[in-house]
Amino acid sequence: MSSWTRWRGPAMARLWGFCWLVAGFWRAALACPTSCKCGASRIWCSDPSPGIMAFPRLEPHSADPENITEIFIANQKRLEIINEDDVEAYVGLKNLTIVDSGLKFVAHKAFLKNSNLQHINFTRNKLTSLSRKHFRHLDLSELILVGNPFTCSCDIMWIKALQESKSSPETQDLYCLNESSKNIPLANLQIPNCGLPSANLAAPNLTVEEGKSITLSCSVAGDPVPVMYWDVGNLVSKHMNETNNTQGSLRITNISSDDSGKQISCVAENLVGEDQDSVNLTVHYHHWCIPFTVKGNPKPALQWFYNGAILNESKYICTKIHVTNHTEYHGCLQLDNPTHMNNGDYTLIAKNEYGKDEKQISAHFMGWPGIDDGANPNYPDVIYEDYGTAANDIGDTTNRSNPSTGVADTTGREHLSVYAVVVIASVVGFCLLVMLFLLKLARHSKFGMKGFVLFHKIPLDG
Repeated sequence: MSSWTRWRGPAMARLWGFCWLVAGFWRAALACPTSCKCGASRIWCSDPSPGIMAFPRLEPHSADPENITEIFIANQKRLEIINEDDVEAYVGLKNLTIVDSGLKFVAHKAFLKNSNLQHINFTRNKLTSLSRKHFRHLDLSELILVGNPFTCSCDIMWIKALQESKSSPETQDLYCLNESSKNIPLANLQIPNCGLPSANLAAPNLTVEEGKSITLSCSVAGDPVPVMYWDVGNLVSKHMNETNNTQGSLRITNISSDDSGKQISCVAENLVGEDQDSVNLTVHYHHWCIPFTVKGNPKPALQWFYNGAILNESKYICTKIHVTNHTEYHGCLQLDNPTHMNNGDYTLIAKNEYGKDEKQISAHFMGWPGIDDGANPNYPDVIYEDYGTAANDIGDTTNRSNPSTGVADTTGREHLSVYAVVVIASVVGFCLLVMLFLLKLARHSKFGMKGFVLFHKIPLDG
């Protein structure tokens, strides 16, 4: 009983932890291919006996393959092929080394899902050819191919072009075997009708108005004949392309202001490499802006109302904050090409845990078709058109009556109220002066005017 007591508590916890650790290594060892050793982030296979015949794969339900960042393989003479699905599970792979082995063939899509690959070393293998399609989507910082018996052909001219394009003076000493089985330095290799392609983008003025359409034309040339395609990135506007051999066009319709400044490229690609010609799209547009200034700490939450109902914002009507200065926020309710359907009262409510404030404005953007011409003499001067530029010099018109939150009164309603009060006060004062003058005349009148009553007092019941 006493011995059991000694093994309870922290001592027992440490024992169980050790057991789990041993079990983990045991499971990893069982999952690791023969002639290889596996860790949490690394697989290395360097034992030539018995060696491996296929690219190492972790067994199902073993350590997560996406955690593997390095695979090192050496002295594996029977490893000849990397298939399309051999490497796809290792999505976190950064370094791949296969040296002094029998690698002869790499499938074109072998590294399609390994976008994190940075270093590849295929030194002293049996590669006679290697396509650039294996690596065109990768941002490699190192590709080592020394010691492979490449065949002199157009298929490997991309390696020469890659070496020549490097800014570093350190180049690999690469050779290929010609038809006479003679080693030729790759740097001196000349293959007829085998060169880099070219792309030429014939574009009109790419400054267009929002909502318009435009067509771009491109021609490509090269030997071998290149494939042409368009790289439009994350273009929002609807687009479609047509390609006919070495000619192609790109039609962009109903152009969105969101695409202003985006780059469009025409790309030509063949065995040797690729070339591209690019243009930047400039979209002119205008938005209406209802400016506001909000002050608050903590930052107030903003909610717009349209004609008393919650305004559901979208890509066409949305709140934009252009300038932030500590606890002060300058922005706009931006309306994209509003029509008569957007006329009405807009109310902004700013609210935080200490209180809320609100202001309202009546906006008239366009007259009803066939009813009026859109003229509005009471149109607020503060609402303005924003021609594709951010409103960034909005004055501080914050209502400071509430230190917790404040919404800038940009409607001019206070000004109208002040003018109304002044006018009413003037009229009332004038009437009082007239009445006093009439009373004075009544006292001195020979008619007496005793029946004139200025104020009539009504007695209250009870």
